[in-house]
Formats: sequence, structure tokens, C-alpha cells
Amino acid sequence: QIFNQHNAEAPSLEQAFHRMAQMEPNLDHDVSWFLLPSYWAKMVVALISFLCFANSYDGDFVFDDSEAIVNNKDLRAETPLGDLWYHDFWGSKLSSNTSHKSYRPLTVLTFRINYLFAGGFYPVGFHVINIILHCTISVLMVDVFSILLGGLQFSNKGRRLNLAPKSSLLAALLFAVHPVHTECVAGIVGRADLLCALFFLLSFLGYCKAFRENKEGHTFSVFWVLVSVILGAIAMLCKEQGITILGLNAVFDALVINKINLLELIRKLLHKDKSLENAGLLRKGLLFRITLLMCGGAGILYIRWRIMGTGPPAFTEVDNPASFADSLFVRAVNYNYYYSLNAWLLLCPWWLCFDWSMGCIPLIKSVSDWRIIALAALWFCLIGLICQALCSEDSHKRRILTLGLGFLIIPFLPASNLFFRVGFVIAERVIYLPSIGYCILFTYGFSLLSKQAKKKKILAVAVLGILLINVMRCALRSSQWRSEEQLFRSALSVCPLNAKVHYNVGKNLADKGNQSAAIKYYREAVRLNPKYVHAMNNLGNILKERNELHEAEELLSLAVQIQPDFAAAWMNLGIVQNSLRRFEEAEQSYWTAIKHRKKYPDCYYNLGRLYADLNRHIDALNAWRNATVLKPEHSLAWNNMIILLDNTGNLAQAEAVGREALELIPNDHSLMFSLANVLGKSQKYKESEALFLKAIKANPNAASYHGNLAVLYHRWGNLDLAKKHYEVSLKLDPMAPGTKENYNLLRRKLEQLQKKGG
Repeated sequence: QIFNQHNAEAPSLEQAFHRMAQMEPNLDHDVSWFLLPSYWAKMVVALISFLCFANSYDGDFVFDDSEAIVNNKDLRAETPLGDLWYHDFWGSKLSSNTSHKSYRPLTVLTFRINYLFAGGFYPVGFHVINIILHCTISVLMVDVFSILLGGLQFSNKGRRLNLAPKSSLLAALLFAVHPVHTECVAGIVGRADLLCALFFLLSFLGYCKAFRENKEGHTFSVFWVLVSVILGAIAMLCKEQGITILGLNAVFDALVINKINLLELIRKLLHKDKSLENAGLLRKGLLFRITLLMCGGAGILYIRWRIMGTGPPAFTEVDNPASFADSLFVRAVNYNYYYSLNAWLLLCPWWLCFDWSMGCIPLIKSVSDWRIIALAALWFCLIGLICQALCSEDSHKRRILTLGLGFLIIPFLPASNLFFRVGFVIAERVIYLPSIGYCILFTYGFSLLSKQAKKKKILAVAVLGILLINVMRCALRSSQWRSEEQLFRSALSVCPLNAKVHYNVGKNLADKGNQSAAIKYYREAVRLNPKYVHAMNNLGNILKERNELHEAEELLSLAVQIQPDFAAAWMNLGIVQNSLRRFEEAEQSYWTAIKHRKKYPDCYYNLGRLYADLNRHIDALNAWRNATVLKPEHSLAWNNMIILLDNTGNLAQAEAVGREALELIPNDHSLMFSLANVLGKSQKYKESEALFLKAIKANPNAASYHGNLAVLYHRWGNLDLAKKHYEVSLKLDPMAPGTKENYNLLRRKLEQLQKKGG
């Protein structure tokens, strides 16, 4: 559908476009930079953006990737596709009290497609898609910046003209190589920001297409405005920031299409100037399109509100301490300080960190804090830019500065804490879109310097140097994102006061078996944040394994005192109390854990072990059965049921349980071994032998497997095979209990048989 613009008193938009091209100064005239054909410019941007992040292609799943991808059931084929629309980014139900309310179903869908095509959790495919997305976005930036910096004009054939080829290339290169983008590209969960940015830009370019000329004179297309709204909705379904493109489209329409002078408009509104009533351009064109954008945005937000409910996301004080401060002054000052740090990351992206919470940035609580200077500097610069954007007599300058500030500020608003509390202090990923505004302002500043500079080549070399440094910084930072060890250790120098950094370094060391080093980092995490219950829980676990039970109990007791619904800490406390032979307290701790987490198979398993120690066999079997119902692949619970039934003489029941377990977990050699023992005692030698041999094939170095098979052959009368497997068992474990005695008995029997034969 085409909406025609005709007004006798107002100039047509077509005339406005031609006048803009003729009267406004060309930004490229002052920019000392390379001039390349559009195709080659895009190729250069694509290549350089690829080089920046190429070394992240074979990285691991790191940090949030584990929760959003590896542990996210929404990626698996057994989860209905429809569930993605009712779950958050992490796979939890949006209606859950623990949900973060991050609604990004289209991003999760791309993860699911990655998983299906790869046939499992292989990170290479995930990383390659992220790199391709960033390259595509960087190429699109050439077109976007050509419009933002050079204006929007079409040829007689309806083809958009690039009025700022040099400036748009420079701005696109600045965007492509900005190190702050590393988290979005090298971290797989950054896919949300990349997809959001892709549809964000497509929405903007679609909106620009609405003003393409045709044979009937300059018109605007309602169809393309609606396409822009739909693309904005898709951007929001990738990440929440996407909705802000509708506001930016409105700003672009007002400033570039209608060439409104905001200061003049405000003056007329304040003085109730009647000339506004005759502004047909504003009344019939702009207001209609803004109404479409507003209605579309309101509809999108309403649908999202209906799906996710009214409850706010549940964040804790350690996630965003400033938002929990009682004093309005403290909240306002710290929010503004965070803004200044985000601005600094755009200006000087050298100190980068995967997480800025948990004491990384101590709160400003007084005006005497020297860091107040940072937010004063921020507002000094912002106010100066805003004044120039509003008051400058140069319309070209007003337009570029206003668009630069708009793209810098508006996409950042959802992360600003102004409308709702967010779950972070600083997050480098949320600066991906605002960096567009930074690139506009940088390029415009470079053009002003070029205009004044006598030696323009030196200035161009300096900018080339900045680009080269950024490329190297991107490559270095990408390599740090390739593994958790490098990523976490890189944060120690940036945020030494961040308890979460020390916790993650400790966890990584513990996973690799270096418990002594892990203890050091866990203790430091608890020292920095005495209420860090997860660090207490993990430290308590390690101390429990090292048999330092009393300190482990103190830590775990403190953890559940601080967070009474911490189910994992209750279970671990129960394990420690069981080891200390305080059985009643252990049982109570286990049941408290189950109370706070209804579906907790590991806790039922440990509860069953407690009941077995107390000879409460029926209760033990029931607990283990609950564990297998909740988690059918819980091998330890199945094994313990088989062994307990075997030890108590219930061979038929033990056999039935063993067969049931092997149907669910057919390749578990420990289950084969346990069932083989039961079948051997039931004199089902042939079937028992087959299971023993299958278990040995799966795990040939298990001495007990060979030893028990030897016992089977001994009973069965296959003495030569019994001798062979006794010897293998003793070779693998010379101290294997009972094996040496059985072997000696067999040898004596063989000697007796030889004497009789002689």
C-alpha cells in the first residue's frame, strides 16, 4: 500500500531530498580516508571483522554457555517446539519465581537448530554462526552509516545513493573491530545480541525503503513501515533491546525525512505557534508513521507482557548492588557512574571482564569519593553534545549529532535501570548496539579534526593505528574466550575485588582435580563476599572429600543459614553429618533439601545410603527408587538397589531390578557387573558369563570384573579360565580382597587334580 503525500502549502518530500543533497555539506569532503566502491568496501569490512574473531571458532562452551546451551532442555528434540514460547532464555518456565524473564525464543531456536545439525553439543558450529553473524552485521553497517552520515537520497531509478562512502567505511570498520564486541561474538550466548542487531538494522533499512521514489512522485509506503515494525518485533524476540529500533526509526523520520529542528519545534510548542497547524508534512506524514510505530510497539509489548506475566525477574543484591541501596542519592550516583564506565569501555576497551558484579565496582556512598569526577565528565560531554545537537545553526551538524546520541542512548535504555532493575552492573554485550552511536560520533569528530588539520595524512595514520590496535585487542580477547581457564584468569587483573571471578577460577581448578589451588580461590571468594553461599557450598564439598568434616559442616551450616532454601547446601550438609555419624541430623537435612527442591534425585540417592547404613532396607530401596523415577539414568541408585537386594538374598528381585536398569542404561558396565553377580549366584552361568565379558570389554582394567568372572568359572568348573582371570585380576590389583585366597585355593585344587591324573 502506498500513502501519497500532497499538500499545496508544504514542499514535497522529493523536493526536500534534492534540496538536502544540494545544500548540506558533504561529510566526506573533510574526511581524509580511503574511497572504495561499495562492493569492495563491504568486502574489506567483512574480511577485517572475520580476522578479528576467527580464532574463537574452536573455543569451548564457557561461562553462561553451560546454562543457556548445554543444560538447556529446550535445545533437545524431545522438548516440544511450542515450549520455547513459554520458557525463558535459560529453559525455565516464564511463570516460575526463579525465572530471569529474559524472553528470547528465536535465539534459543537457532541454538536448537545448531544442536540438531551438529548432532550434539559441539561448540564449533555455534561459534562459526556467531562469527558469520558479526561479519554480516558489519557489512550491513556500511549501508546504515551511509544513511546516518550522508542522508537518504534515491536515484531516478529508485536506487539509494551513498553520499558518504569514505565516512561510512570508516564508521563500519570502527564498529567491526571494536574489542567490546568480543563477548557477543566469542561467547555463544552473545548470539542473542547478534541476532537482535541483525534484525534491528534490517528494520531500520526497511524503514528507509518506505521513502523510495516512484513514477508518481515521492511517496512513502505503508507496507515498508509495517515490515519495519515486524522486523523490530523479531529483533525483540531475539533480545529485549530490539524494541528500541521503533523509537530510533521515529527519530530518523523526524530529523532526516522531515528535517525538523527540535529546538525550534519546542519553542513553537511552548508559544502555541499557529504555524504548526499548517505543517501538512508533520500532520499527514510524520504523525501517521509515528502512530503506526507506536501502535506496533504497544502491540508487541502487550503480547510479550501476556506471555511472560507481570512478575518482575528475581535478582539478588550481589547481581546489582546499587539497585538495592535504600538511598535515592546512592542509587542515582552509582547508576550514572555505571554509565560513565560503559562510555569508557567504548572509548578505551582495554580492561574487559566477563563479569562486573560482586564487588568489582564498589558503591559510591559519598560526594567525597573521587570517582564522582567520572560521572561529572560524562555529563559535561553529554550536555555539550546535546547543546550542539539542539542549538547549532548547522543543520547537518544537528542531524548527525542527534542521530549519534540517539543510537548511543536509546538502545542502552533497557539496560539503564531507569525503567526496571537489571541483573548486572556492567555487561559488555549490551553495548553492542549503542556502539553504533559511538562510531557515528567518532567519525564526525574525525571529520572536524581533518577539516582543521594541516597534515591530514598523519591524522589518517593515527586512525589506522587505532583500528590496528583494536584488531589485535580483539584477537587477544577472543583467545581468552576460548576456554574458561583463560577467561576467568584474565579477569583477575581487571576485577580483583570480584568474588565471582575468584569463585569461577576455583571451580575451574576443582573440575580439573586441583583441589588445593581451588581451596585458595574459594576462600578468597568467601572473604570478599561473606554471604557467597555458592562458594561456601563448593568449598565445603572439597573439605568434605578431604575429610576435613568439621570445617565443612561449619561452612555448609552458614550457607543454609544465609539462604535457607539452598537445597544443594542442605544435601551436602546431610552428607557431612552422615560421615560424622549424626544420622538423625543428616536425615533431617536431606528432607529439608527435598522440601526446597521437590525433584532432587541425588538427594534421594544419598538419603538411601543413609538408610542402608542404618539397616532400614525398605526405606533405602524406596529412596533409591524415587531417585530412578526422577532420573531414570541414575546408575548409582540402580546399582545400590541391585547390590542391597543381592546382599539380603532377594536374588529374583535383584535380577528383575538389574534387567530393568539395563533396559534404560544398556551400555553401563557397572550395571552389567552387578547383574552378572546376581545371575552367577542364581546358577545362570552362561548369561552371567556373557554380561561379565561385556563389562570387561567396556572396562578391561577393572580388577574386580576379572576377579568375579574367575569366581564364576571356578563355581562352573571351568578351572583354566578361572585361573586365567584370577591372574589378570591380581596383575591389575595385587591387593584385591579375596582374589589371592581364591587363586591359591584354585591352584591347590589344580595340583590335586594333576596328582590324581598322574
